[in-house]
Amino acid sequence: MARSRAFFLLPILSLLLPIKMPAAEKEHKGTAHPGPAADIVVLNGKVWTVDPEQPRAEAIAVLGERIAAVGTNAQIKQWIGPKTRSIDAHGKTVLPGFIDAHVHFSSGGAELSGVQLRQAATPAEFAQRIGEHARKLPRGEWILGGEWDHEMWGGTLPSREWIDALTPDHPVLVSRYDGHMALANSLALRLAGVTRDTPTPAGGTIVKDARGEPIGLLKDAAMDLVFRVIPPPTEEQRMRAIRAALDEARRLGVTGIHDISSTEDVRAYQKLAARGELTLRIYCMTPIQQWEAPARAGILAGFGNNWIRLGALKGFADGSLGSTTALFFAPYRDAPETSGLLNEMMFPEGNMLKMALGGDRAGLQLAVHAIGDKANRIVLEIFEEV
Repeated sequence: MARSRAFFLLPILSLLLPIKMPAAEKEHKGTAHPGPAADIVVLNGKVWTVDPEQPRAEAIAVLGERIAAVGTNAQIKQWIGPKTRSIDAHGKTVLPGFIDAHVHFSSGGAELSGVQLRQAATPAEFAQRIGEHARKLPRGEWILGGEWDHEMWGGTLPSREWIDALTPDHPVLVSRYDGHMALANSLALRLAGVTRDTPTPAGGTIVKDARGEPIGLLKDAAMDLVFRVIPPPTEEQRMRAIRAALDEARRLGVTGIHDISSTEDVRAYQKLAARGELTLRIYCMTPIQQWEAPARAGILAGFGNNWIRLGALKGFADGSLGSTTALFFAPYRDAPETSGLLNEMMFPEGNMLKMALGGDRAGLQLAVHAIGDKANRIVLEIFEEV
């Protein structure tokens, strides 16, 4: 399938680009189309155009990477040539492709083949799903992904004791769906060297029991203690994950994303684009810690093409509500011992301001995650100085 023609003939049809009738087409209503024939036409649809002057239409003509015209069936049939592909929508709704403004695309693709915990409704089902997944894997392979939500079973946080007996030969690190908390089993903690004596890293929490022993829950920067011992994905594994994510995006009508991208992700996207395999447009947000690399190369915000653009520098000031790591002035009502955490990027003091000033002076855009009111106050004060 050509990368510029990502269609979705589902109960809802989604097209690659926002639909806007060109002025030239408006002038040619009811006359023979004078230009080149369309590559694709969609007829007999209920088209939502996102054009207040013509909010509804029946048909669409696509030429190259652009929607050339929308109008009635009769008007769009004038664009049909001997090589035009005609698609009959059979009265289905046709919408512009959806843009997801916040995704972790490659890791999300990898999780499609990982253990699925998002719908686990009880602690027993949580453990069962992990145990069943472990039996499918070679001995020693990591169990990752998860996307669990402890609110599904009343708010009790999981512990390594839930899964240790089911995963004696597989290190486990499964994340909460917000990505700010993860559960490790005892094997993973042992491989990472995490014990009761491990210092709590700045911007993170090692959750411990009453005896001072880690229960396996790690928050924000503490997750890095285990992440650092997980083998990085090979290029082929990364490509496989991204292709799985592209398939899922096509299935759901997503044709554009704003992605929290690693430099390895950006490289993979370029390779897929060169092969004609990229079926959505990507606005890449790369780590703010790496701001000096694009700055030295002279890259400005928005550099790229119609398919891949380098966008913002992504930073984090705090965590999330569900993990009680979003930073507030007041303590959490359901966890009065904490008011949240500053992210590790905020340390040492002044670090975020230094990176923000450097990126801004280099002509790069800033995008800083801040959830709690205190974190937002801090980030707004940083922006005032920038």
